[in-house]
Amino acid sequence: MRKKICNIDLELVPIEDDGFHMMVNGKINGTNIRLLIDTGASKSVFDKNRISAILGNSDFESMEQLSTGLGTNTMQSEMVDLKSFSIGNIEIKESPVVILDLSHVNESYEMIGDRGIDGVLGSDFLQYHNAVIYYKKPRLKLYY
Repeated sequence: MRKKICNIDLELVPIEDDGFHMMVNGKINGTNIRLLIDTGASKSVFDKNRISAILGNSDFESMEQLSTGLGTNTMQSEMVDLKSFSIGNIEIKESPVVILDLSHVNESYEMIGDRGIDGVLGSDFLQYHNAVIYYKKPRLKLYY
């Protein structure tokens, strides 16, 4: 049982008239990143272009399995090992992560005047850390 608690403020990005997307800030190898919280996404993924810029290379390992969702039927996925990935007080070292081309997602954000995302924080991470989302505050509580 995880006993430590990490409370992280969320950013709400207005979408259309009455909707919003929830964003959380984190870091990859010490570089600030912005992630979309998506409870419907089975896996957390990171944008290929933005991760390439952070890591200074695009030496990713291809995966045989294609990804679905994010507005497409099939999408080539890749993997890379991150030295460090952190959100709030939670730091994960030497972690393999899934990389996708999220340029179509970021183009949609640009159309509404938003700066876009570096990745998606999915239910794999949220469930592992027993995440609780407080919509009124707005805040994300994680256990570690």
